[in-house]
Amino acid sequence: MSELDLVEWVVEEARNRGASYAEARYENQRQEQFLLKNGILDVLFNGNDRGMGVRVLYDGALGFAAGNDVTKDGARTLVEDAIAIAKSGSRKQKIVFTEEPGVEAEWKVPEKKPLLDTPIEEKLEAVNHIDRELTDLGLNLAARIFSWSGTGIDKYFVNSDGAKIRSYSPRARMLYFLTVVHNGDVEQGSRQLGYGGGWEAFSAWDAMNRVLDEARSLQKSLEKGKKSPEGRMDLVAGPQVTGIASHESCGHPTEADRILGREASQAGKSFITPDSIGDRIGSDVVTVVDDPTVPNTIAYYEYDDEGVKARRRYLYKDGLINEFLQNRETASVLGTQSNGAARAVNYNVEAIVRMANTFVEPQDWRVEEMIEDVKDGIYMKSFSEWNIDDKRYNGKYVGREAYRIENGEIGAPVRNTVVELTTPAWWSAVDAVGKDFEFEAGFCGKSDPTQSLDAMLGGPTIRLRDVYLR
Repeated sequence: MSELDLVEWVVEEARNRGASYAEARYENQRQEQFLLKNGILDVLFNGNDRGMGVRVLYDGALGFAAGNDVTKDGARTLVEDAIAIAKSGSRKQKIVFTEEPGVEAEWKVPEKKPLLDTPIEEKLEAVNHIDRELTDLGLNLAARIFSWSGTGIDKYFVNSDGAKIRSYSPRARMLYFLTVVHNGDVEQGSRQLGYGGGWEAFSAWDAMNRVLDEARSLQKSLEKGKKSPEGRMDLVAGPQVTGIASHESCGHPTEADRILGREASQAGKSFITPDSIGDRIGSDVVTVVDDPTVPNTIAYYEYDDEGVKARRRYLYKDGLINEFLQNRETASVLGTQSNGAARAVNYNVEAIVRMANTFVEPQDWRVEEMIEDVKDGIYMKSFSEWNIDDKRYNGKYVGREAYRIENGEIGAPVRNTVVELTTPAWWSAVDAVGKDFEFEAGFCGKSDPTQSLDAMLGGPTIRLRDVYLR
């Protein structure tokens, strides 16, 4: 019996054993990684991980089991274990899933140059080339770290509602971390680049220029950077800052499992309640979305890990809390439908409510126009640090590359600008949203055991009026 046939057999077997609902998810994840430290290859890895996860609803309780013995005996054991776990979890309030169409579909992310068929030597040389150009700048670089990973995810999902979905998702990721020193002072910068597709990712990133520009910016900050001023003023925040704020102060608090208290002892709660739909959270120019269907993003998918079709979710719309990220269980509790937000990092963990690509929707302002209208403020292009409480209400962001703005002109670089605002105060201060747009790759951590999942965050440049900076 092939792996795909086995997935279908598992669902039928679980139903025959009394499960009111059953699903099976087979995954084969192939991965390559390397780590380059100061021009020396430190880590090189190539391998694959395959197996199956089985989830059942039995008498209103959920059971999940997973393993990598992809044989009929192994699959039968998974069914038995999942049902036994569900039986042991007797519940007063029965779990119910929303009714969703049982879709048969196949999708895959296109690759101009297949990611995992491209020799690792070619990728290593491309990154080494950046490293050589970096050292030729003549800066006092104390550390240069580059990490590359390429992953290909084959997946087959089947459930007892009739869904049969097969997919292939290639994902490329590069991280760089630079440390520059000058006169005993230190400045550090890092960035993650992500792409859904083939080896064409490297040229799409324009990785060389990004890294070299970052290094020059670090040096400039060290040599010419001044202490950031303190007081009430305007803040022009670049896409990296917009992205982290979108992810932390919109994406996480609108996760329905947080709102229902399911993550309270793990990733935290939310300041949002089930009755918050329609509440004012920001100015009417603010719309924050989560969209897994943006082409070439590292978190792209067409159907989630419960077989629900993916779509753009309008979390904050025109300054109002508009919808939550839902799976089939939370949607049933809240009297709505799943919006395709159930994801798992691999076959061996259960799919839970997760973000994908979270960002502020761009509008029509040019960055220059926003800056021209600022008499006294800071242009924070990127951040070095962020922090937010477990309800996603009190947030702090620290600038990495930032500049003084006076009378509409960009001036000298400033260092370590700090903005601390509540989530409503942050989004309510926004009065202009740019037409520029940029994504940052990230990992989103949640659950226990922790699932560190591919995500992207970003948006355009935005302007916040009259906020306190220090």
